[in-house]
Amino acid sequence: MSRVLIAVKGLWIFPDGTMLSGFDYRNAVLDPLWLLIALILGLLARQVYLPPLVGFLLAGFALHALGVQGGEFLQEMADLGVLLLLFTIGLKLRLRNLLVPEVWGSACVHMTLTVLFVSGFIILGGVVGLAWFGGLDWKSAAVIAFALSFSSTVFAVKILEDRGEMKTRHGQVSIGILVIQDIIAVIFLAAATGKMPGLWALALLLLPLLRPVLNKILEHAGHGELLVLFGLVMAIGGGELFTLTGMKDGLGALVFGALLGGQPKTNELARSLLRFKDLFLVGFFLQIGIATFPEADDVLIAVLLTVLILPLKSLLWFFVLTRFRLRARTSFLSSMELSSYSEFGLIVSAMAVGAGWLQQEWLVIIALALTFSFVIAAIVNSYAHGFYVKLESRLYRFQSKTLLPVDVPPDLGGAEILIAGMGRVGTGAYSTMREVFGDKVIGIDANQNAIHWHQERGNNVILGDAEDLDFWQGVDIKNLRLVMLAMPTLKDMRQTVKLLGLVGYPGLIAAVTRYEDDRVALEKDGVDAVFNFYEEAGAGFAEHVRQQLSASGRCLVDEKQQVSENA
Repeated sequence: MSRVLIAVKGLWIFPDGTMLSGFDYRNAVLDPLWLLIALILGLLARQVYLPPLVGFLLAGFALHALGVQGGEFLQEMADLGVLLLLFTIGLKLRLRNLLVPEVWGSACVHMTLTVLFVSGFIILGGVVGLAWFGGLDWKSAAVIAFALSFSSTVFAVKILEDRGEMKTRHGQVSIGILVIQDIIAVIFLAAATGKMPGLWALALLLLPLLRPVLNKILEHAGHGELLVLFGLVMAIGGGELFTLTGMKDGLGALVFGALLGGQPKTNELARSLLRFKDLFLVGFFLQIGIATFPEADDVLIAVLLTVLILPLKSLLWFFVLTRFRLRARTSFLSSMELSSYSEFGLIVSAMAVGAGWLQQEWLVIIALALTFSFVIAAIVNSYAHGFYVKLESRLYRFQSKTLLPVDVPPDLGGAEILIAGMGRVGTGAYSTMREVFGDKVIGIDANQNAIHWHQERGNNVILGDAEDLDFWQGVDIKNLRLVMLAMPTLKDMRQTVKLLGLVGYPGLIAAVTRYEDDRVALEKDGVDAVFNFYEEAGAGFAEHVRQQLSASGRCLVDEKQQVSENA
């Protein structure tokens, strides 16, 4: 059907039979035109190697130009997308990732320096006669600087998910920093509005006691619609519970996700919510574009804030992270992922406008700066790995001479076969190769949790990022004869093939993929053997069954073999 609702005698009837009277259809329904424009511009962005979210932002601008207003439904859709995003972050979050100095320390230091620098820049602009900043006192300048000091959780996580890098070292550092920023946001809102969390908020400290019950429900939720419904209830219900106690709903979704993290079905739950989250986040990016009502001066100020401050914000991230002894590559990629303004800036601006600290136009200016930062950061992050390869020699100068223990290059132990990516496919390949070649096989993965899982089972698997030039330059590859790539995306594998060429790896390369065009691209890059997962899974299944039956003495005899034996 072409509409989400059906009108009958003044009543709006949902497909499930729910009826609302006096419902504003135009402000509640995603018109097919909205979806069409978002689809077209999303596809165009993808064709020029940009994340689809850039197309969705541009779609918001286009809809605004057509006179479309977002309304409550689109806002609810956007809010739900953010809740699901934070909930899925919580599913993958580990408390120990937040308690290390390079996460909480760098977040606090960067925010302090950013507020000092940006507020000073604004005040100085007013002193030298810039009319845009002339009417701002130190309090207003500090509020604007504080709003611009945050990085967007939605943007960074979307970039990391699109690249399959949520569990990499730089991905975990970025996520940890964003969570610390969210906590600071909650504290600031409570203090600035005078609405401190109520006494009932103390009861939230008892939530870990619910973990066994929630995990038991998760186990019995199955693998279908009940699992999806359970995830939605936890995300939305957790947000609502925190709101009732005076806390931020996003923090509630994050906490409830963390309560369910580390369970056998956690990854399945995250995958089951993936498409819902992606769909609702389309509403988030549309809403940003639709909600802006800029004048010419507003656009100029927003461009100024983006062009002058955003690059310095990114450089400051790189400097701070390297001072906390993170490797140059980790610091660079994290600084790229954090190089945006945050949707929280809009919340701070709205609060400041309501309190009389800022004029109304600053809400529009910061919304525009947020949008511009998304577009620029999306373009930069699309080529982040390539940029690092080109800048590696210069960036390496800023790396600390004493690295953190987790960042010291590993020892391959004379292995001859290396498997990059120890997910389900990589683990299966490792087991098979290990049966034949024994200790000559080693696996690497960028996910610390996966490493612990394998090492507890006695598997020779170490921490390593195959997309990291420093990794290949730091390990001894002279004994390697075969590198097997079982990584999540084509882009990851092509980048790894390129890096292997840069370090002079002379051996064989094999890769696994799902699609025929990916197979062709990998072979053009010089991969010696490509396994098409979908096409060859059936043949592998048949061979596996044949071997099992043969080993048990119940082998099947085909017609050709029977004829040969009778002859």
